[in-house]
Amino acid sequence: MIPIFVDGPAVEPVTLLEMKAYLRVDDEAEDDLVSGLIKAARLMVESASRRILIEQRWRVVMDRWPQGGKVLLPIAPLLAVDSIRVTDAAGSSTDIPAASIETDAASDPPCIAVADVPEPGKVRNGIEIELRAGYGASPDAVPATLKLAIKVLVAHWFENRGDAAGEQILPLQAMALMAPFQRARL
Repeated sequence: MIPIFVDGPAVEPVTLLEMKAYLRVDDEAEDDLVSGLIKAARLMVESASRRILIEQRWRVVMDRWPQGGKVLLPIAPLLAVDSIRVTDAAGSSTDIPAASIETDAASDPPCIAVADVPEPGKVRNGIEIELRAGYGASPDAVPATLKLAIKVLVAHWFENRGDAAGEQILPLQAMALMAPFQRARL
């Protein structure tokens, strides 16, 4: 199962104004740097916590259906499954009707169950699942502790530009804020 990023968030969980207030920066000279650090910190928090923060579109491709038709999705939290397509050997795609898709966004990892689906005829990536993931479309939907982890990271990187050789990339404070959201790997 391969997750493919389709479309990013329209906004960041922490606004430039919020971040500048946190950093106590008044001028506009560092706006581009701070904006870039916010995006980098969001990506780092998403990677470390294994959670998508702001609504994003993803595509998950698979070769075949798992036994029983229950698909454990590699992306959380799940907002919605927009479509599922199965490609036959001739290259024609068939959309699975929404009534055949049961979504369990509350489980971790989120899962979907699909009933009465055709087997893909395409040998590789014959099943495509289009979905939206994240806590929501606005920064208000993101848990406050994950937003604070972004602020801690940005502040750390802003204050230690290139002079933190050999230091841990993620400050311990940020790791502690993300810990409750991390999904254990087995």
